[in-house]
Amino acid sequence: MIGSALLRNLRRNMNGWVTLSVIGAFLALLPSLYILFGLFQKENENWQHIQEYMLVDYALESLWLVLGTGACTIIVGVTLAWLVAAYEFPLRRFFDWAFVLPLAIPPYIAAYTYGSMLSYTGSIQTFLRNTLGWTPDQRYFDIMSMKGAIFIFTLFLFPYVYLITKAFLEKQSAAFIENARLLGKNSFHTFFVIVLPLSQGAIVGGASLVAFEVLNDFGVTKHFGISSFTTAIFKTWFGMYDVDSAIRLAAWLMSFIIGLFVIERLLRKRKKFSSPTNKQNPLKRRKLKGVWKWAAMAFGLLVVSLSFFIPVTQLLVWATWTYEDVWNSGFTELLFNTLSVSLVSIFILMLLAVIVANVIRSARGSTFSLMLTRFISMGYSIPGAVLSIGVLAVVISVDQKLSGVYEWLGFGGGKLVLSMSLFMLIFAYIIRFLAVGYNAVEAGFEKIGNRYTEASRLLGLGMTRTFFKVDFPLIKGAVFTGFVLVFMEIIKELPLTLLLRPYNFETLATKAYQYASDEQIHQASIPSLCIIAVGIVSVFFYHWLGEKQTK
Repeated sequence: MIGSALLRNLRRNMNGWVTLSVIGAFLALLPSLYILFGLFQKENENWQHIQEYMLVDYALESLWLVLGTGACTIIVGVTLAWLVAAYEFPLRRFFDWAFVLPLAIPPYIAAYTYGSMLSYTGSIQTFLRNTLGWTPDQRYFDIMSMKGAIFIFTLFLFPYVYLITKAFLEKQSAAFIENARLLGKNSFHTFFVIVLPLSQGAIVGGASLVAFEVLNDFGVTKHFGISSFTTAIFKTWFGMYDVDSAIRLAAWLMSFIIGLFVIERLLRKRKKFSSPTNKQNPLKRRKLKGVWKWAAMAFGLLVVSLSFFIPVTQLLVWATWTYEDVWNSGFTELLFNTLSVSLVSIFILMLLAVIVANVIRSARGSTFSLMLTRFISMGYSIPGAVLSIGVLAVVISVDQKLSGVYEWLGFGGGKLVLSMSLFMLIFAYIIRFLAVGYNAVEAGFEKIGNRYTEASRLLGLGMTRTFFKVDFPLIKGAVFTGFVLVFMEIIKELPLTLLLRPYNFETLATKAYQYASDEQIHQASIPSLCIIAVGIVSVFFYHWLGEKQTK
């Protein structure tokens, strides 16, 4: 528990900041509590049917999807991280940032694109038949399956493993790898005996992010006909109109995610290594020679082509076919909807992230700061479909409590005012992505340290004046970074937006999904390219900022 002296200090110096932080943490936690309480509600007939005939299938499909994608992303991501971090070969500097570009393409857009490209009437099979005179076996082009979903997720989620593992290898593992080289160990021995055991914590961290993204997905699994927990929640909610059973499914999925989170923490906790020296020199790269350097370059080009250039090129071609039909006044409204709801959400989110980060910095090391960090970060690890159920339950409950106020204001009794507005969607965005903005601001605070803040406080300035006069000018870059990263996440978010948007309110993500669901894949290219363009800008900014911080 927090000591009485610390509590007195917090109340005396920044009571308003603490109050807002606690309120924000409570609101972030509330939807999760509503979902978990769903496990103790009375079962109805639909749930009994789901539990008896479908629940095991949902669990197994989700489990195989997570395990298959996790294994493949580890293989691809760790291999690429080792090549880029430890060796020099042609185009290495290009691959250093190009391997991050797949994050700009949401997997559901990639699924629509590859599904159409590889179909019988798609560009690849059409080229083979009309140009080469070869009619291929359809089995080799059937991507609408579990294997196809794992293929898509691997290509567009491996950067999570790549980024974390590469950062670890470049900074933390140099001494171990250099010692192995001095002892005459070859590259394969060094990789399997030194690098893999040493990097297990980083690998598990990256793979856990991949698992959370897979469980959050709706577009890929729905398009490929896979009965995952997320698609089951959608079917139960919109197909059976049974919110109670959907809440139960969400609770089961959330319990599964909590289990994954605990396992990930245990694995990372047991895999900690200390450098044999306090001086951390960067890893010295060795030049690949002969066939190996060309093999490394070819492998990198294959991965970048499959995960970025090929799908983007295909979307650009389709965009030239459908530009006149899609780019009209309706699309302008679509852009306005996307930008307006995103900017409002980001402004509130980043304001709360700054407040919470400032409070946690002042109470660093206490139980209070630890709990606050956990509550704030919880939303990002919860799939959008699950979080939307909790948010819906919370907002409907608030509407019911305020029914008397609505009637007094002239809206009429029994109205669901907040539940039918953008408030619910914005509230969900804030909870879901608050951790992204908070992590960016926290990194900014850690970089500047506490010396300027402490000097300002000693001079008699309060917490608020110190922040605006001293702290904020120093962390503006970190706040802007959080703004860009959150903007990218909101723009491409699909499950949350589909479930909580008001009637007849479309964003770029939902419009792309709608086109794809209506078998209008070509028309989905322009909204998809807009989402990808935002992602590319965010990736370039992220890479530029990383390069700037390492100089």
